[in-house]
Amino acid sequence: MSEKELEKNEGYSFKRAASFATGQIADQGAYQTFTFLVFTFYYAVVQLNITLITIGFIIWAFWNSFNDPMLGYLSDRTHTKFGRRLPYIMIAIIPLGLILFFLFTPPLPLGVAYQMGNFIYFMVIIIVFEFFYTMYSLNTTSLFPETFISEDERTKANNVRQGFLILGLIVAFVLPGLFISDYTPDPGDSVAINTALGEYQLFGIIAAIIVIIIGIIFIVFTPREKKEFKEDYKIAPSFFNSIKLCLKSKSFMWYIPAEIANWFVYGILPTLIPLYAKAVLGIVDPLMISLLMGAAFISSVIFITFVWKPIVRRMGNRKAWMISMSSWILTLLPLMFLGPNMDILAIIVFFFIGLGLSGSFYIIDLVVSDIIDEDEVNTGTRREAGYYGVNAFFLRLAIIVVFLSIGPMFIIADWQVFTLPASPEIQLMLRILMFVYPAVALVIAILSIYKYPLHGKRLEQVKENLKEIHEQKKAKF
Repeated sequence: MSEKELEKNEGYSFKRAASFATGQIADQGAYQTFTFLVFTFYYAVVQLNITLITIGFIIWAFWNSFNDPMLGYLSDRTHTKFGRRLPYIMIAIIPLGLILFFLFTPPLPLGVAYQMGNFIYFMVIIIVFEFFYTMYSLNTTSLFPETFISEDERTKANNVRQGFLILGLIVAFVLPGLFISDYTPDPGDSVAINTALGEYQLFGIIAAIIVIIIGIIFIVFTPREKKEFKEDYKIAPSFFNSIKLCLKSKSFMWYIPAEIANWFVYGILPTLIPLYAKAVLGIVDPLMISLLMGAAFISSVIFITFVWKPIVRRMGNRKAWMISMSSWILTLLPLMFLGPNMDILAIIVFFFIGLGLSGSFYIIDLVVSDIIDEDEVNTGTRREAGYYGVNAFFLRLAIIVVFLSIGPMFIIADWQVFTLPASPEIQLMLRILMFVYPAVALVIAILSIYKYPLHGKRLEQVKENLKEIHEQKKAKF
């Protein structure tokens, strides 16, 4: 595409939004596959002790405290003919796809006799996954607020984006059920365990192919960097100043607890679904287990279109997000009471869980975009990657909280190593983890976002100032 064509293509169009949104399929397909399957695979198939898994994820999260902000800083300071973001996406996409296969290829035989060797592999491979995933995701996400500038553009583009995001979630949650016959095989059945190992690896190959192909399509067709931002790399702050500026933003600091709480819920639900479904609901069919999460995400398309889109336009991001989190708590409540022989009811419950889930997915990046706009008004430069890098650091803290919640509860229920059948204590523990912990997190998030200051007249003033800044930048080219 020529430079003139690129300039004519600026602004909102469905084609432009869809070209950008393809990146969500690879992004969510990769990360939600990781979230949905890796814990269950290493706990139920590889048979790592829950303490080792918890330690591994804590080390992984501490690695991210450096990895994520540094990649964001480097992206904001990069200058190439492809722009700031695209080179990192090009570098990351093939390794990211390949690692989806290697996540499920422990080097040693399965079982407790080979715990330490497989634990070391587990720890290394999830760190490598995180490095390339962050490189890809941080830069694709950073393109959103600088590609679609106005609130109207972002709302329209986000509608398209969320539809593509759902496709990525289907890859992660529904597709595995077509290849894996049992997510949690009986630990005493070596044939079943080895069968599951091969099936997880087959799905890893399929997921890798999908992520790489979709990622390449995104690279070819996604909108390029706008001309008014091409010089921003020159005035991007240093690494530590970038972090300091993010942490000085009151809007960002009130947003962060809400984000951590939301990502805690995003993380704990899919991580435990395979175990909850088998131990509490008595569901053995993996396709049925996949349909539980699939129901929540497929319903999200409906709720985004007919519920959250009009609510956001009428009430704004802040109030809409508070409403979505409140509804999420209510729809999670039935998870405390579901039991065996309730398959249809379980699917209905998960369908309506999509109400709160979709609201959060739809609104969260709109809020971050507003914060980045406010930062540009204050600093004179756009620092999407800087913010998303620091944002990703806090996001990974949510994963630490997930496993600091799961690990002790498993130990208390005497489920350090995967065994069947599940005792009443284990079933109660899973119910608490699926409802009580997420509900507490969402209450904290509601209280935090209630104090979030960037709304109403203050947000309107930021938008007016931003428009003037962009007009001045355009006049230079």
